[in-house]
Amino acid sequence: MASDAPSGWMRGAPQRVLVVDDDAALRRNLARVLEREGFAVTTAASLNEAFRVAADNPPDCAVLDLNLEDGYGLQLLESLRDIRPGCRIVVLTGYDSIASSIVALKAGVAHYLAKPVPPETVVAALKGELEETATVAEQPMSADRVRWEYIQRIFEQCNRNVSETARRLNMHRRTLQRILAKRAPR
Repeated sequence: MASDAPSGWMRGAPQRVLVVDDDAALRRNLARVLEREGFAVTTAASLNEAFRVAADNPPDCAVLDLNLEDGYGLQLLESLRDIRPGCRIVVLTGYDSIASSIVALKAGVAHYLAKPVPPETVVAALKGELEETATVAEQPMSADRVRWEYIQRIFEQCNRNVSETARRLNMHRRTLQRILAKRAPR
C-alpha cells in the first residue's frame, strides 16, 4: 500500500509527524519509536498546543488522541488538512466506540486504533502498511457495552453536546458526564 503513504516517504525524506496525546509516557515512548523509524517527531499534550505546533511546523502525518483535556482531537483534523493537504491522520484512542470510529473514518482519517496498541502498529499505519483486518468478536458485547455504545452514538449525533444528549436520553447531565468520562466497558 505504498501509494497511501505520505508523499515524501517514497523520496526518502524524513516525514514530519505530530503526536498529540495527553498521556506523557505514551507520547514519549511513541515519539522515541517513531524517531527510530526515521520520522521527524514533534509532540503536543493538548489541543491548543497542537494547533500552535502544527502552524509552526506543518506535519506530513499525525497521530491524534480523541479525548484531550482541552477538547476533541478531531477538531485538529481540518486545520491539519488546510495546513498540509494529504496529511495522513491516525487516531489513537482509549475511548473506543463504534460511533466515534465511524465519525473519524468519515472525517477522512487513515486509521482508527484503540489503545493499547503496539507502537509498531502505529508506525505501520503511518507508513500505509497496516493490513485492514475485520474480525468478528468471539463473544457478543455485554449489556453494559451495548448501553455505552448507544450513548456514544447519541452523543455523536448531538455533535458532542452533553446537554442535548442528556435531554434526548432523559438523563441528568452530570450522570451523562460521568459515563462519558469512563472508558468503554468490555
